[in-house]
Amino acid sequence: MATKTYDAVVIGGGPGGYVCGIRLGQLKQKVLVIEKEELGGVCLNWGCVPSKALISSSHQFHKIQHADVMGLIVDGVKVDVNKLQEWKDGIVKKLTGGVRGLLRGNGAEVMYGDAKITGPNTIEVKTREGGTETVTATKAIVVATGSTTIEIPTFKFDGKQIIGAKDAVSLKEIPKRLLVIGGGIIGLELGGVYQRFGSELTVVEATPTLMPGVDADCTAVVEKTFVKRGAKILKNAKAVGYEKNKDGSIAVKVDLGEGKFDTVVVDVVLVAVGMRPNGANLGLEAIGVKVERGFVPTDNVGRTNVPNIFAIGDVSGIPMLAHKASKEGEVVAEIIAGHKAAKDWVGIPGAIFTDPEIATVGLTEAQAKEKGIEVTVGKFPFSALGRAMAVAETDGFFKIVADKKTHEVLGVHIVGASATDLISEGSLALEMHAFLEDMGLTIHPHPTLGEGMMEAALHGLGQAVHILNR
Repeated sequence: MATKTYDAVVIGGGPGGYVCGIRLGQLKQKVLVIEKEELGGVCLNWGCVPSKALISSSHQFHKIQHADVMGLIVDGVKVDVNKLQEWKDGIVKKLTGGVRGLLRGNGAEVMYGDAKITGPNTIEVKTREGGTETVTATKAIVVATGSTTIEIPTFKFDGKQIIGAKDAVSLKEIPKRLLVIGGGIIGLELGGVYQRFGSELTVVEATPTLMPGVDADCTAVVEKTFVKRGAKILKNAKAVGYEKNKDGSIAVKVDLGEGKFDTVVVDVVLVAVGMRPNGANLGLEAIGVKVERGFVPTDNVGRTNVPNIFAIGDVSGIPMLAHKASKEGEVVAEIIAGHKAAKDWVGIPGAIFTDPEIATVGLTEAQAKEKGIEVTVGKFPFSALGRAMAVAETDGFFKIVADKKTHEVLGVHIVGASATDLISEGSLALEMHAFLEDMGLTIHPHPTLGEGMMEAALHGLGQAVHILNR
């Protein structure tokens, strides 16, 4: 069979790869996107979007159960898991179908199969149909292979009782008792779903804090909510093994440190200890591309140490976020097409869909101090916002970290309702090198949640009106 030739070949059709493919097509490049499983990658198929559908449903369920505070008396609310899964799957189908249409509409070709780089410009693909194809990329190969759930040797996935995040978004029953190994973002997002649906939740985290690296003031609010709803949070602890009981339950042995152990009996164990990059076994090392612990290092335009090989998304380094992957896909496409572009962002926002939500961009207070920057911090609580009271979502706060001397905004951190929607203003502030005065003097509409950003900036200046200044 004759070798097919393209300007660029993208390996991986996730939020980095498909965006790169679309943009290359828009820039009149002949492009092929090779996808091993389904277009949309982890994000659309079982990660970002499906999990947020379940999170939204569980949040609505919890709100309905406690709607009596608003004068709404609802009896007999229950979860139809099959219908829930059908609804979630419908969203996935619509989005992945949209991606296929966009690639096709922009002239990009798609091939399904397992790709291996066999030379600086050649790729061998074992197709889904069972054949083998060889393709050539005259300008560039883009590695967008994403990441995979980490599996613990002592907790091998069985897809039923010992599960990873992929299985967790497709459960056909609500576990009566759920233990989550890993108090990071994925573990708390999915653990929160099933807690709100009625699961008795235990979280085992090896470090002293939940969600390491996230602003500690924000994580404290989320932890308090989990505990208030009955969760057992075990920090500085490790799940070391398990035994199956005769009644089908699982007895998980937990090392609490200092020679102390506990046994937690549950029905399902969710392993959520992180993701590992898929940079190995692609043939990269054989052609001289540097691969470090599965990551493929790149420069500020996404190029590896081999000039025509690029890498984007999770496989190219942290943070492992879909929107970071998409932006890198756009940058790399521009470079391949001969345009000027670079990964020159000031900050990449993070969106955490716990309850309440956390959203963050830029430096935390601790990180700024570690850099030797003297800071001023402005805070404003949701409990002082009329809109937050009106929607019965008063937990949390806005927090703005700024340089004490210049007042330039260094970081924005929000914990509370719709935090993930509200953070975009903080991202824009960092990108435009805004100052507290810029945010505080900008008129925000009332009554909204967003005006908390303005109030926090004013608090940082000592000019807050609706709370006491320091």
